[in-house]
Amino acid sequence: MAASFFSDFGLMWYLEELKKEEFRKFKEHLKQMTLHLELKRIPWTEVKKASREELANLLIKHYEEQQAWNITLRIFQKMDRKDLCMKVMRERTGYTQTYQAHAKQKFSRLWSSKSVTEIHLYFQAEVRQEECEHLDHLFAPTETGKQPRTVVIQGPQGIGKTTLLIKLLMAWSDNKIFRDRFLYTFYFCCRELRELPATSLADLISREWPDPAAPITEIVSQPERLLFVIDSFEELQGGLNEPDSALCHDVMEKRPVQVLLSSLLRRKMLPEASLLVAVQPVCPKELRDRVAISEIYEPRGFNESDRLVYFCCFFKDPKRALEAFNLVRESEQLFSICQIPLLCWILCTSLKQEMQKGKDLTVTCQSTTSVYSSFIFNLFTPEGAEGPTPQSQCQLKALCSLAAEGMWTDTFEFREDDLRRNGVVDADIPALLGTKVLLKYGERESSYVFLHACVQEFCAALFYLLNSHLDHPHPAVRCVQELLIAHFEKRRRAHWIFLGCFLTGLLNKQEQQKLDAFFGFQLSQEIKQQLHQCLKSLGEHGDPQGQVDSLAIFYCLFEMQDPAFVKQAVNLLHKADFHIIDNADLVVSAYCLKYCSSLRKLSFSVQNVFKKEDEHSSTSDYSLVCWHHICSVLTTSGHLTELQVQDSTLSESTFVTWCNQLRHPSCRLQRLGINNVSFSGPSGQLFEVLFYQPDLKYLSFTLTKLSRDDVRSLCDALNYPAGNVKELALVNCFLSPIDCEVLAFLLTNNKKLTYLNVSCNHLDTGLPLLCEALCNPDTVLVYLMLAYCHLSEQCCEYISEMLLHNKSVRYLDLGANVLKDEGLKTLCEALKRPDCRLDSLCLVKCFITAAGCEDLASALISNQNLKILQIGCNEIGDVGVKLLCGALMRPDCHLEILGLEECGLTSTCCKDLASVLTSSKTLQQLNLTLNALDYAGVVVLCEALRHPECALQVLGLRKTDFDEETQALLMAEEERNPNLTITDDCDTITRVI
Repeated sequence: MAASFFSDFGLMWYLEELKKEEFRKFKEHLKQMTLHLELKRIPWTEVKKASREELANLLIKHYEEQQAWNITLRIFQKMDRKDLCMKVMRERTGYTQTYQAHAKQKFSRLWSSKSVTEIHLYFQAEVRQEECEHLDHLFAPTETGKQPRTVVIQGPQGIGKTTLLIKLLMAWSDNKIFRDRFLYTFYFCCRELRELPATSLADLISREWPDPAAPITEIVSQPERLLFVIDSFEELQGGLNEPDSALCHDVMEKRPVQVLLSSLLRRKMLPEASLLVAVQPVCPKELRDRVAISEIYEPRGFNESDRLVYFCCFFKDPKRALEAFNLVRESEQLFSICQIPLLCWILCTSLKQEMQKGKDLTVTCQSTTSVYSSFIFNLFTPEGAEGPTPQSQCQLKALCSLAAEGMWTDTFEFREDDLRRNGVVDADIPALLGTKVLLKYGERESSYVFLHACVQEFCAALFYLLNSHLDHPHPAVRCVQELLIAHFEKRRRAHWIFLGCFLTGLLNKQEQQKLDAFFGFQLSQEIKQQLHQCLKSLGEHGDPQGQVDSLAIFYCLFEMQDPAFVKQAVNLLHKADFHIIDNADLVVSAYCLKYCSSLRKLSFSVQNVFKKEDEHSSTSDYSLVCWHHICSVLTTSGHLTELQVQDSTLSESTFVTWCNQLRHPSCRLQRLGINNVSFSGPSGQLFEVLFYQPDLKYLSFTLTKLSRDDVRSLCDALNYPAGNVKELALVNCFLSPIDCEVLAFLLTNNKKLTYLNVSCNHLDTGLPLLCEALCNPDTVLVYLMLAYCHLSEQCCEYISEMLLHNKSVRYLDLGANVLKDEGLKTLCEALKRPDCRLDSLCLVKCFITAAGCEDLASALISNQNLKILQIGCNEIGDVGVKLLCGALMRPDCHLEILGLEECGLTSTCCKDLASVLTSSKTLQQLNLTLNALDYAGVVVLCEALRHPECALQVLGLRKTDFDEETQALLMAEEERNPNLTITDDCDTITRVI
């Protein structure tokens, strides 16, 4: 028997099959059998208290593995557990070993099969130690050993997902991974299976078995010891869209492959089995929606040492290999794409082609576009020839037409009729396959794909420099302007990664010379003009929906390597919003921003680039230069008034650089937002900006940890006489009650601060200090936000006292604090006073009930100033609303905005609300979202909305919460009344932060 079978864990699987009483009898039999056979005895006290897992360990520890299993088998026979005896005997016949031997042979053959990159020639067919340990851990058994897992391997095309799976399956066949966890692992490639006719899971398993007579019953008898590996999930037509009723449970039932795999993934068939799914990044949302994923693993492809090894093996000559590698290492963009093995092969091939022609590699490494253009043009130039033949020119043009059609139709697999439509005749196919730019796809004879999606994108971009979209045979292919706009959108097509970059990269002077040399004519410059017009339009019309990806624009401009045009182009933009997640993003952003002088608003984040520095590590000089270029926008762009830095980690040196630019006299910021930023270095330098920037009016910190000293330094700076900050937000900054002392001093002494937001901080016992400061008649604060500050009903006494003495505070947000009816009662005593100046109050999620509404209603009648009341997310119910409506109908109530979202309301309250709508002369906005209203209640509301005295302008209701009849009624009411908006987004000043 194989070692994998003789393990404590393998033994545990069988002990788990015993019920509680059977397990007790097993121990008794063990005690008797060791005496009868005169074997070494295991202390009975240990046996008696042992769990199944512990007993398996004891048996293996005290006996040889073979002997332990012989004893176990004899005990099963005595207990008349013939089923367990049969399973043990079947495993002894070698099913698992037979299949492992077959799997090892199959996957070794796949590993060694000829591939474009020939990676098998350079690297061992072994899973890396860290990968092995990680994947082994992902499928590690629980205490019972039967919990199924679904692990997703996610990554871009060519990163090595299939390679990893093959190496993993080879490791399993050698018992190096998943040892004792899985008896069988089956590999299903969706690309190969999707064309199969209706089949069964048993048939799919039989396809993987070494002979036709696969022991299906035995294989599926222990589903918890099965691992199904599903590769290329994105090729599964229709994904996981079948309704549950269409799925199957029976492994023998013949169904479409899509249904079978969906049944496995959605745990309808063999739910105890484990699953390992490989997928490209464009598909995980579908998986997340329908599949319970245990973990997502992202392979890293080639690390730096792998890339060096690959270069050395590819070029053979160490001198040439190092020359090429060092050039590539200097470019963050090129070095980054080498992480993907297939793209690394393309790069190496391109450089080798240029070396053989004696060309300067620095020119080839100038941009990503240059690498791909050299690669493609060399492949279509016959060996030894000075230039292409007319035939190869036509073949490349046809290929570019095919690529463009694929990009606009999201097609990446092409049939012969697709090729013919775009000008690829049958006689061209062998030549195109010979270049490796086009490959046969899967097992079908008439199906083709581009070598890589990036190659298809390059050819699609090249199409636009050869032809007009009007000449394309497929109507889906659009013009350059539409391509650029679509590429610049944050929600652009999932497969459009480099398309825009290649298009602009081909406008470079040197690339134009290559194109001219290959095709023999000067190409049109209209594309550059269209790019200019596109950016001009974005600058003039702005980006109100935040749909423009500034980094996509930067990458396109970077590829051009045309400083004069870049300078002109970036100054057409007035807003930039981007996220830097690696060094390549940093370089590209810096390249473009150093030319900026017209930006008005800048928002960015920096992640995974600047780590905490210590004596052993520091930020590279080049990275600091790039960072300086980004920060210099603060001083070179005379129009920049707003800066938002978010989700960023800054090292000490980068933090100091940023602060220096903020303090520069040329910086004219009016609004500065710092959201979820961690930084090393002297924080006081950041607060010093207040001494140098008299134009700064708004300062915001969110999710940025401030120490006691930080808060004190900040408040000292805010009290500086030359400072002009009017709005300060310190949201979720880990403030404590101790900080309220310096905040109180700020409120007492600062005569410019009108807005203070300290929401999401633990300030309960510090509140009295704030309220005491605000009782000072000289304070000027107007807006005070205290949401999520852990305030209790006792705090309302201090707030009420403040409201009676303070004449400046108009807006108060107490949302998400446990005030309860008792606290509200205290608050209302102050609200009832005619000298209370408050005109906006937020009490969202304050644990108020209908009982509290009586006090609130009394306050609404007495207070002539209160205009806005937000009381959503409180269980006041229909009874509470009735009390409020009684006050709202009074002519001395001047409320204009009322928020009642998620208040446990039903249609019963609609009659009372209708009375308010027909009688109130002031109510303009009413939010009723997330309440259980029905058609009858909406009818009552709509009748009131038609009343000539109704002043309502905004009604908060989510139309999609209702049936079609009610939705039609609401839309008809909106159409009838042009002054009325019915929406689920009641965006008001009172929204809780």
